[in-house]
Amino acid sequence: MRIGELAAEAGMTTDAIRFYEKVGLVEGRRLANGYRDFPPETVPWLHYVRTAQTLGFSLAEITRHLKELRDAPDSAAALSALFAEKIQVIDARMAELAALRADLDARVDTGCPLRAAAEPVGHRARSQARLSAVSQAAQPTATGRRPAF
Repeated sequence: MRIGELAAEAGMTTDAIRFYEKVGLVEGRRLANGYRDFPPETVPWLHYVRTAQTLGFSLAEITRHLKELRDAPDSAAALSALFAEKIQVIDARMAELAALRADLDARVDTGCPLRAAAEPVGHRARSQARLSAVSQAAQPTATGRRPAF
């Protein structure tokens, strides 16, 4: 099947298929006239590649596991193992993001969000109290004048 037919059946562009060929995800043989010719089983493989990308696998990961998936006697078991591995990676990333969020949250209202939050628990309440005191002190006095700082 020529690249245009493959692109139409797989629902992607010829440029995407050329790129996948360049990085080794698909193989097409060259005909005497220079056209690419792909076997029909390339269509489901391209659907797999797109699904794997949707599930968070990078093209590098897909390429790395290409041979083991094609050679696996039980591709369902091999895929399940890859999915379990990916879940562990996602869980680790989620833990990193939760720690990052906690760090950012601890820096909110500290006066300088770039300085590491070193104040003990309750610093926000004290910060709010200080802010309130400064704000009240800046109010005009009975004489109508603001205090000098």
